[in-house]
Amino acid sequence: MMRIEAPWGPWEAAPLDEVVTLMRGLAAPWWVAGGYAIELAVGHAYREHGDVDIALLRRDQLAVRRLLSGWDVHVAAVAGTLRPWALDEVLPEQAHDIWVREHLDGPWRFQLMLDEADGEEWIYRRDSRIRRPLAGLTTEEDGFHRLVPEVQLLYKAKGARPKDETDFEAILPMLSDGQRRWLDKALETEHTTHPWRERLRQMA
Repeated sequence: MMRIEAPWGPWEAAPLDEVVTLMRGLAAPWWVAGGYAIELAVGHAYREHGDVDIALLRRDQLAVRRLLSGWDVHVAAVAGTLRPWALDEVLPEQAHDIWVREHLDGPWRFQLMLDEADGEEWIYRRDSRIRRPLAGLTTEEDGFHRLVPEVQLLYKAKGARPKDETDFEAILPMLSDGQRRWLDKALETEHTTHPWRERLRQMA
């Protein structure tokens, strides 16, 4: 794993299988997100990963905080700051990015992302017009769940970095017609124009 320096201390991402093993103790839905969600869909490794992203629903936040009671857990707050996340504290609606490490002086090991939902419907936190059934948000992968690639690409589309472009190129040939149509429509809703839209339509 890469070691990356960050303003609040270095990142040394935990191996994905270790994070998955830890998260199996959570009695609530969770799934692998970020670059690993794309890589798992591709079926083989094609780049290094500087972090591990795990997502869950906001309504299950206290369950995951209790699972991590022995860890040092911080939440990304307003104005680009991190603050400790106290046990049994319900986070404000604008807080969705959580950093986790074993102890105070150690490197950050993985991130938690809180997703929005209304009943059995997932809501895209950046644009509430974009929704889909929770039942179609993830797919099972060796006994755990990962975010479907079209939804992960929607998150990656805003200010796409080189690694996001790499992920898009890697998964694009594997997307079904339905997945490409969903992503194209979602990009149109959020961005109106986006360079990925033309490439999605060219694959049809």
